[in-house]
Amino acid sequence: MKSKIEILINAVVDDYCGLKGATKPEGFAYDLHPPKDSQHGDLSCNVAFKLAKVTRQKPAEIAAGLMNLLEQKSAQDSFVEKMELAGGGFINFYLTKSGLGAVLLEIHKQDKNYGKSEFGKGKKVILEFVSANPTGPLTIAHGRQAAIGDCLARILKFTGHTVHSEYYLNDAGRQMRMLAQSVWARYNELLGMEMPFPEDGYQGDYVREIARDIIEKEKKDSLLKESEEKAVEYCGLYAVKYLMGSIEEDLAKMRVHFDNYFSEKTLYVKHEVEHALEVLKGRGYLYESEGALWFRSTDLGDDKDRVVKKSTGEYTYLAPDIAYHLSKYERGYNMLVNFWGPDHHGYIPRLKAACQVLGYPPEAIHIGTVQLTTLFRKGQPVRMSTRAGEFVTLRELYEEVGVDAARFFFVMRRQESHLDFDLDLAKEQSQENPVYYLQYAHARIASLAKYAEQGITTKVDLKRLATPEEAELIGCLSQFSDYLIQASRSTEPYRLADYLRQVAACFHKFYSHHRVVTEDQELTKARLLLADATRIVLRNGLELLGISQPESM
Repeated sequence: MKSKIEILINAVVDDYCGLKGATKPEGFAYDLHPPKDSQHGDLSCNVAFKLAKVTRQKPAEIAAGLMNLLEQKSAQDSFVEKMELAGGGFINFYLTKSGLGAVLLEIHKQDKNYGKSEFGKGKKVILEFVSANPTGPLTIAHGRQAAIGDCLARILKFTGHTVHSEYYLNDAGRQMRMLAQSVWARYNELLGMEMPFPEDGYQGDYVREIARDIIEKEKKDSLLKESEEKAVEYCGLYAVKYLMGSIEEDLAKMRVHFDNYFSEKTLYVKHEVEHALEVLKGRGYLYESEGALWFRSTDLGDDKDRVVKKSTGEYTYLAPDIAYHLSKYERGYNMLVNFWGPDHHGYIPRLKAACQVLGYPPEAIHIGTVQLTTLFRKGQPVRMSTRAGEFVTLRELYEEVGVDAARFFFVMRRQESHLDFDLDLAKEQSQENPVYYLQYAHARIASLAKYAEQGITTKVDLKRLATPEEAELIGCLSQFSDYLIQASRSTEPYRLADYLRQVAACFHKFYSHHRVVTEDQELTKARLLLADATRIVLRNGLELLGISQPESM
């Protein structure tokens, strides 16, 4: 019905502009959404406000003129009951019961494709997330990034984008050297050799496990016969392989998939860093000062210029990052999305500046931070200390609460907001648990279809769905595609989680007021179709969140 009304509006906008001698701008767009208050109709449109700049008229005057044209064009259609002017220029549409109910037929027809769109057609997206240094197991902070990034990848694909997910592997630099030295120190310790532990070394038990693994499965004590340089190098390579195996296993258990793992080392081996700096230099954004090489990032909104190569000849962290993002551009991606931890917040302006120099327009760059998570048990925060190598791993979390609960809790809040994760609630089998609430709604509807002898049919009298609760539920179901587009546009998958909770709430409200299977066979058929349409939306939405859809609980 929304598509039909959009066709009507587009037609009358063209007619109205013609009558006023105005030219409709290329890419002209407006909003057509259900109003917050259902008393104001089923759909509300702000097209008159968008046309005000084009025709230089007041929105209310434009809306009145559009209404006259709309009434003429929609006279022969049966899906619009009435239209009203409101709020100084809004046009509200009230659909007939059969028109509103037609949404259910469309949902049943499209089934697993319901909600899909071509919103992102032509956009080739590279989505980078997690990208944890391979210096330890994944933590709950990485887990939240993983869930959010994977959900967004699924949503972007469903809304027509071409998506490539990538994990940037920081396998070069000081942190990797420190990991190697830490493993080497533990290796010596396990063999009874005295060796001081690096002051800033990695102290987690996993470092000792890696060293033990080397002794038991690989080199025994043979590394002691090598030069320290070679021994440390071997320990570093082994540690990265060991930890990446663990990281990939955790991601797979969390149903997170990456199309590629991009190694930072390759940027140096292939001389990509030098290449990137040559590109910046050729475009006039590099200069020398005090023996160092500077990036003129203030020209693009950064608060100060940044060093990319120190006077010692060493590259700063920014140099390989610029090279990595140049590789994204040269690989043909026209939209980039990065999810980083909150400690990278101040780094965003300088990288955005670099990406603009490389060729990305500002609107094609989406770099967001995912805030930290605090675990709560029995109302008290779970203490964590990464300095001493003590932390709650992602594996410990999903093994305790389950993957479904972990994924949903991670995405149910805006990623820029701190997340309080209630472990007791996540394990609770009650409607207070949001993921259980959604899965229970899906299972309840699935059992309804099995219980009903007549099954689901589309040959129903849609006018029988006449109660306020039914109208509210249908209106909610009709918004699925809109919410997915909003989530895609804002790169915020929490919007889908929030929407599904609205769907479940509307269904439970309808279900508590009305029996679905009744003695009235025609009413039963209509309500079964409504329930099954709800099941389809819940199933499709849960699938996009990477959460299972049980048919019995």
